Amino acid sequence: MTRNMATLIGFLAVLLWSLLAVLTVATVPVPPFQLTALTFAVGAGVGLIWGAVTGSLGQLRQVPLRVYAAGTLGLFGYHALYFSALRLAPPAEAGLIAYLWPLLIVLMSGLLPGEVLRRGHILGAVLGFAGAALIILGGRGAGQPGAMAGYGLALLCAVFWSSYSVLSRRMKTVPTVSVTVFCAATAVLSALVHVGTEITVWPSFAGWCAVVALGLGPVGAAFFVWDIGVKRGDIQLLGTASYAAPVLSTFVLIAAGQAVASPSLIWATVLIVGGAALAARASAEKGVSGTGGRSLL
Repeated sequence: MTRNMATLIGFLAVLLWSLLAVLTVATVPVPPFQLTALTFAVGAGVGLIWGAVTGSLGQLRQVPLRVYAAGTLGLFGYHALYFSALRLAPPAEAGLIAYLWPLLIVLMSGLLPGEVLRRGHILGAVLGFAGAALIILGGRGAGQPGAMAGYGLALLCAVFWSSYSVLSRRMKTVPTVSVTVFCAATAVLSALVHVGTEITVWPSFAGWCAVVALGLGPVGAAFFVWDIGVKRGDIQLLGTASYAAPVLSTFVLIAAGQAVASPSLIWATVLIVGGAALAARASAEKGVSGTGGRSLL
């Protein structure tokens, strides 16, 4: 598999994550950790099918326990921190802070062996973050006072997912089918938290359809294709391109009649597309000049 092909496969995760919001809305009033448990259980099923089709299920026995622990910590930690942050802080501002993870991926990837961090990567990530800010904040201003704990959890959320993604890059030899165990363990941990902190609310028929769709896509296949992308593709370009998720998500919500188009969406699209173009150009220059060393040129 070529580097460009792996990058394109990784970007499929961004497209799938753009469906996360509209499908999540359809699962209301299912509590967040119950929803996480249900969707990750479906995601684990996706992994079993993935492993059966690729004949890689046998490789699960060869994966060290520390890898399973790290992967589970990444998936469960991200979602637990994200949901907790949205409970304590205004959702828009907490979401914006949590969406620092693409910028952190770009910056942290410069520490990886053989990767070159160029000025275009940084500028592209900053432009993408500005576009995400327009989408998430919608020009509503600062958050409510007394929510600093929530903001702190949102920042930890960004650190967890960016660290998980960059760490995955360092574990290239770990088979993608291992994500199956990450999902299964996350489902179990989420179920335990749900039983201890939430009241069970079962979804309607339409809600169950949304739960299954989430588990098959944004909370299932997305993690497998993302694993391929960050391990074999251009992780810096993927990090910058990830800012397309809030834009695409907003377009999906508008198409579903759950959001209204606004000028901020247009400007956000311009910023994110421009940022991705800068990062793509920097990656192309990196390919021409070689991958040795770390540069800000």
